[in-house]
Amino acid sequence: MTIQLGQIAPDFEQDSTHGQIRFHDWIGSSWAVLFSHPKNFTPVCTTELGEVARLRPEWDKRDVKPIGLSVDPVEAHHKWEEDIAETQGHALDFPMIADPDGRVSKLYDMIHPESDPTVTVRSVFVIDPSRKVRLILTYPPSTGRNFAEILRAIDSLQLTDSRSIATPVNWKPGQSVVISPKLSDEEASRQFPQGYKTLKPYLRMVDLQPLK
Repeated sequence: MTIQLGQIAPDFEQDSTHGQIRFHDWIGSSWAVLFSHPKNFTPVCTTELGEVARLRPEWDKRDVKPIGLSVDPVEAHHKWEEDIAETQGHALDFPMIADPDGRVSKLYDMIHPESDPTVTVRSVFVIDPSRKVRLILTYPPSTGRNFAEILRAIDSLQLTDSRSIATPVNWKPGQSVVISPKLSDEEASRQFPQGYKTLKPYLRMVDLQPLK
């Protein structure tokens, strides 16, 4: 199964370190980040999980629920949690899905046989409160993810959902954004009374005032 942006994320019910989870119900009214790990007790994954736990204030600020997945059973997850807390200084405070039968991994196309037929790649799915997939990232097992970039992308998604804008290359919160080409100059002036800069008719930049 190939998952594409804008599709409803496949629902599933699976055991986790926080008990049985029905994915859509677990998301609730929040955003979610579902990310897979090739295998328990591996070095790169250990650093990633510790980082996600460390970033708890950032997830909460954006109303995002992180949830991990590995093909090992839940008992192994609980043992791994001890190593993560010891070596990374942050105990896991989010669920880890146990997927020993590979059901969820297959559902989300997380196993790429040409990379390794026995483990998942480092998949990332950002899912919004309507259960739509909004971002997909795929890293090889040898490359740890940049969760600062994942947070930046979520900031962009949440901001652009509420305004007729897009975020340009290397954008960070607080920097200028692009006005949608769908807006006429008249409508752009109405929506952005603070003024904007026209570089080309299709490229108009604006500094946003704080939303109230």
